[in-house]
Amino acid sequence: MQKAGVELNLAVCNTAIHVLVRANKLEKALRFFERMQIVGIIPNVVAYNCLIKGYCNVNQVENALQLISDMPSKNCSPDKVSYYTIMSFFCKEKQVKEVRDLMEKMVKESNLFPDMVTYDTLIHILSKHGHADEALEFLQEAEARGFQIDKVGHSAIVHAYCKQGKIDEAKGIVSEMLSKGCNPDVVTYTAVVDGFCRVGKLEQAKKMLQHMYKHGCKPNTVSYTALLTGLCRNGSSLQAREMLTGSEEEFWTPNAITYSAVMNGLRKEGKLSEACDVVKEMISKGFFPNPVEINLIIESLCREGKMNEAKRFLEECLNKGCAVNVVNFTTLIHGYCQKDDLEAALSLLDDMYLSNKHPDAVTYTAIIDALGKNGRIEEATDLTMKMLKKGLLPTPVTYRTVIHRYCQMGKVEDLLKLLEKMLLRQKCKTAYNQVIEKLCSFGNLQEADKLLSRVLKTASRNDANTCNMLLESYLSKGMPLSAYKVACRMFNRNLIPNLKLSDKLSKRLMSEGKSAEADNLMLRFVERGHLSPQCE
Repeated sequence: MQKAGVELNLAVCNTAIHVLVRANKLEKALRFFERMQIVGIIPNVVAYNCLIKGYCNVNQVENALQLISDMPSKNCSPDKVSYYTIMSFFCKEKQVKEVRDLMEKMVKESNLFPDMVTYDTLIHILSKHGHADEALEFLQEAEARGFQIDKVGHSAIVHAYCKQGKIDEAKGIVSEMLSKGCNPDVVTYTAVVDGFCRVGKLEQAKKMLQHMYKHGCKPNTVSYTALLTGLCRNGSSLQAREMLTGSEEEFWTPNAITYSAVMNGLRKEGKLSEACDVVKEMISKGFFPNPVEINLIIESLCREGKMNEAKRFLEECLNKGCAVNVVNFTTLIHGYCQKDDLEAALSLLDDMYLSNKHPDAVTYTAIIDALGKNGRIEEATDLTMKMLKKGLLPTPVTYRTVIHRYCQMGKVEDLLKLLEKMLLRQKCKTAYNQVIEKLCSFGNLQEADKLLSRVLKTASRNDANTCNMLLESYLSKGMPLSAYKVACRMFNRNLIPNLKLSDKLSKRLMSEGKSAEADNLMLRFVERGHLSPQCE
């Protein structure tokens, strides 16, 4: 703007400082603040307040206080916003003494007196951050000074007490409100209902709803949702379901949150049929479960082996226009794989494309694993190749799955060919390490040894662990000479074999008359400083 000859003014500069502070660029805001003064623009209280807010945002409250102290010498008096900003910071930190000191400073140094807005601000911020006792203290002080705190301020404290589980204190404030003629509104009562539910006092929560009617305050959807959520949380989801069914008689209308709460409560208690009914009712009312909620139902049905019900549920959600996603299909496919119903899983994979829900690597991996588990390794290979041709990158789980199943069946050559194609698409540094370690676990040491050279090319810490595993496998099989050769190959690549394993190997070599090899093994450790020359 300066280069273009556009004259800067105070409003533009204040906007720039405000934006920089909002973007957590306090240092830049301070430099800009200095620069605007250099070009002759005198900052006003708005600019100072922005910087005070910036200092509080980064917990530099001392600098914020210093700024207030410096303002009068710059011919700019702080206003109440200047003080409220720092008070808000102290409220969040529960520093009530500092708040009071600042209120005194506001009166003495700036001739600004606490008013209704001051107390409302303090009450709301303290309540919001869970400091209900301190908020109540300021409310009582405000009333002692003749200010009337409205029902919103009272409700904030009630809500804070309820979140802390201090229901008696919350009820006390409600009673006090009634005695003062400050009638609680639906928000206040709902906070108490929710508080009772949080501490498991469901009967008292129900009584509070009746109490609302008596005092001319009709419970709304949020009030009933709080109660239904509490019932579900405490294992009374069927009772919540009954209340949901009777909502029309009680003249209240459930919303999506209400239905979701009851559905999840029924699901957690294993009442899956009822949970599915709630979802159907939910959809008929124009509310749609989200993919996470759909997945929870499918997962629960699969876990209980109710595959047909799970598939029917998914199809109904799909037909009704719910936001069914790839994860929902994958969960159902995984369920079929767990039941070894591979034809159904493969059929569902095709259905995904027809429904325009493209499978991802996780979907393919689940079926590949199931095919391998059932000995259908050729089909597993074909499916892996299909996945790669679709442009999907194999995940670490895909690699582990393929390696496990092929090694389990001893199809090492086929595995290596497949790995080469997979590695072209997505690198996996530990692929061959996993193959060797898996072959060791299945006792196929000969094939594992053949692959050792591929691992020793990089000679990393992972490679050392793999070599040690092969070394230990040879020892457990009673093949110390083969284990010795692995140790020598490790030394040649500047990898140090495990010392305890090597000591065990040395003793085994000695017992079999291979003293030269045993001596050479220990000598290698001495040369690299891992054993002293005097070591026996």
